[in-house]
Amino acid sequence: QVLFVESGGGLVQPGGSLRLSCAASGFTFNQYYIDWYRQAPGKEREWVAGITSRGIHTNYADSVKGRFTISRDNAKNTVFLQMNSLKPEDTAVYYCKASGLGSWGQGTQVTVSS
Repeated sequence: QVLFVESGGGLVQPGGSLRLSCAASGFTFNQYYIDWYRQAPGKEREWVAGITSRGIHTNYADSVKGRFTISRDNAKNTVFLQMNSLKPEDTAVYYCKASGLGSWGQGTQVTVSS
């Protein structure tokens, strides 16, 4: 069974940082491109960042470029999202996913507020 389990969210002040983790299982992790997505209240889920199977190449949405960094540890089947200079508009539930595999996990809530 393919599973994605996100963690690391929380409440942070504007300008703060958080590091999200995504633990994956049930497939050959090191062969898949992995994405982070987020969904804010009342909005559709949007793509945030992606990383190639060996972690050589990364891609970011314009809204997070320069502030967020995606990385992965294939030995631990885990993908990370380092989020710096957080803004209130980053408030959302964050999810990870490999395209075409499994279902969405429960996500991890990130709230940026003073």
